[in-house]
Amino acid sequence: MAYDEDIADRIRDLLIGESDVTEQKMFGGLAFLVGGNMAVAASGQGGLLARVDPTKSDKLIATTTARPMEMRGRAMQGWLRVEADDVRTKRQLAKWVAMGTTYARSLPAKS
Repeated sequence: MAYDEDIADRIRDLLIGESDVTEQKMFGGLAFLVGGNMAVAASGQGGLLARVDPTKSDKLIATTTARPMEMRGRAMQGWLRVEADDVRTKRQLAKWVAMGTTYARSLPAKS
Protein backbone atom coordinates (compact mmCIF):
# COMPACT_ATOMS: atom_id res chain seq x y z
CA MET A 1 0.00 0.00 0.00
CA ALA A 2 1.31 3.44 -0.90
CA TYR A 3 1.23 6.23 1.64
CA ASP A 4 -1.78 8.56 1.75
CA GLU A 5 -0.80 11.59 -0.32
CA ASP A 6 -3.60 13.65 1.23
CA ILE A 7 -2.16 13.12 4.70
CA ALA A 8 1.32 13.94 3.38
CA ASP A 9 0.02 17.18 1.82
CA ARG A 10 -1.77 18.11 5.04
CA ILE A 11 1.38 17.48 7.10
CA ARG A 12 3.38 19.56 4.61
CA ASP A 13 0.87 22.42 4.99
CA LEU A 14 1.23 22.32 8.78
CA LEU A 15 5.02 22.46 8.51
CA ILE A 16 5.23 25.43 6.12
CA GLY A 17 7.54 28.00 7.66
CA GLU A 18 9.20 25.51 10.04
CA SER A 19 12.97 25.50 9.86
CA ASP A 20 15.16 22.51 9.04
CA VAL A 21 12.30 20.28 7.82
CA THR A 22 13.02 17.76 5.09
CA GLU A 23 11.08 14.93 3.50
CA GLN A 24 12.36 11.44 2.84
CA LYS A 25 10.70 8.33 1.51
CA MET A 26 11.22 5.44 3.90
CA PHE A 27 9.44 2.28 5.01
CA GLY A 28 6.99 2.67 2.12
CA GLY A 29 5.86 6.04 3.43
CA LEU A 30 6.90 9.68 3.39
CA ALA A 31 8.73 10.84 6.50
CA PHE A 32 9.08 14.42 7.65
CA LEU A 33 12.35 15.03 9.45
CA VAL A 34 13.36 17.91 11.69
CA GLY A 35 17.09 18.40 12.01
CA GLY A 36 17.51 15.00 10.39
CA ASN A 37 15.35 13.26 12.99
CA MET A 38 12.05 11.72 11.95
CA ALA A 39 9.08 13.54 13.46
CA VAL A 40 6.03 12.15 11.64
CA ALA A 41 5.28 10.19 8.50
CA ALA A 42 2.45 9.43 6.15
CA SER A 43 2.63 5.68 6.62
CA GLY A 44 2.91 3.20 3.79
CA GLN A 45 0.42 1.09 5.76
CA GLY A 46 -2.08 3.93 5.96
CA GLY A 47 -2.54 6.63 8.54
CA LEU A 48 0.21 8.41 10.38
CA LEU A 49 3.36 7.46 12.26
CA ALA A 50 4.33 9.85 15.03
CA ARG A 51 7.59 9.88 16.94
CA VAL A 52 6.96 11.02 20.49
CA ASP A 53 8.85 11.23 23.75
CA PRO A 54 9.24 7.56 24.78
CA THR A 55 8.37 8.44 28.38
CA LYS A 56 4.91 9.57 27.15
CA SER A 57 4.16 6.61 24.85
CA ASP A 58 2.26 4.49 27.35
CA LYS A 59 0.07 7.38 28.47
CA LEU A 60 -0.72 8.34 24.87
CA ILE A 61 -1.62 4.74 24.05
CA ALA A 62 -3.91 4.62 27.10
CA THR A 63 -5.61 7.97 26.46
CA THR A 64 -5.82 8.18 22.65
CA THR A 65 -6.58 5.86 19.76
CA ALA A 66 -2.86 5.56 18.94
CA ARG A 67 -1.22 2.18 19.14
CA PRO A 68 2.42 1.15 19.27
CA MET A 69 4.25 0.93 15.96
CA GLU A 70 5.64 -2.53 15.44
CA MET A 71 8.69 -3.40 13.41
CA ARG A 72 9.51 -7.05 12.85
CA GLY A 73 6.98 -8.01 15.51
CA ARG A 74 8.49 -5.73 18.16
CA ALA A 75 6.79 -2.63 19.57
CA MET A 76 8.99 0.43 19.06
CA GLN A 77 8.97 2.64 22.16
CA GLY A 78 8.27 6.26 21.22
CA TRP A 79 6.78 5.41 17.82
CA LEU A 80 3.00 5.45 17.50
CA ARG A 81 0.60 4.54 14.72
CA VAL A 82 -2.51 6.67 14.27
CA GLU A 83 -5.25 5.58 11.88
CA ALA A 84 -6.31 7.92 9.06
CA ASP A 85 -9.81 8.24 10.56
CA ASP A 86 -8.23 9.66 13.70
CA VAL A 87 -6.47 12.51 11.87
CA ARG A 88 -9.33 13.61 9.63
CA THR A 89 -9.46 17.17 10.93
CA LYS A 90 -6.71 19.75 10.89
CA ARG A 91 -6.86 19.92 14.68
CA GLN A 92 -6.46 16.15 15.07
CA LEU A 93 -3.52 16.02 12.68
CA ALA A 94 -1.89 19.16 14.10
CA LYS A 95 -1.80 17.60 17.58
CA TRP A 96 0.26 14.64 16.37
CA VAL A 97 2.49 16.73 14.10
CA ALA A 98 3.23 19.08 17.02
CA MET A 99 4.13 16.17 19.31
CA GLY A 100 6.38 14.67 16.64
CA THR A 101 8.18 17.89 15.76
CA THR A 102 8.59 18.88 19.41
CA TYR A 103 10.26 15.57 20.19
CA ALA A 104 12.42 15.61 17.04
CA ARG A 105 13.64 19.12 17.91
CA SER A 106 14.65 17.88 21.38
CA LEU A 107 17.14 15.46 19.82
CA PRO A 108 20.62 16.37 18.60
CA ALA A 109 20.49 17.39 14.94
CA LYS A 110 21.95 14.94 12.45
CA SER A 111 24.15 16.18 9.64
